[in-house]
Amino acid sequence: MQVTMTVNGTEVTHDVEPRLLLVHFLRDTLGLTGTHVGCDTSNCGACTVHLDGEAVRACQVPVSAAPGKRITTIEGLSAAGDHPCQRAWLEEDVAQCGYCQPGMIMEMAALCARPARPSDADVEGALSDHVCRCGTYARIRRAARRALETTR
Repeated sequence: MQVTMTVNGTEVTHDVEPRLLLVHFLRDTLGLTGTHVGCDTSNCGACTVHLDGEAVRACQVPVSAAPGKRITTIEGLSAAGDHPCQRAWLEEDVAQCGYCQPGMIMEMAALCARPARPSDADVEGALSDHVCRCGTYARIRRAARRALETTR
């Protein structure tokens, strides 16, 4: 099947197997390897991207569900890598191995983009489904709060 979608602001058209998962399309077809494959079961959050502005697990979205959609990956969040969430993660020295961080940053970026200010419970809820095997959760939460402060 042929799919056309906008990825990081650029329209792309490719022939794909309809069952191909979005995470594999982004990584293998488009070479956008910042979206990580962690568990393939939506339990870890490493593959989180934005689909029409909403945070989704790319390991659960077939590429056949994406035609006409806008997809943003960590590479497209900010051309200079200076999105408030990216800056907050650096300023709080969050990453240890860093494998899970693109998914968490994308989750928080979607939350920060909402018109209403997210509550602490919203932040906890959004990040509770993300797994950091290095256990940097305290730094993650500090970075999330910093990102929210700088986006409001």
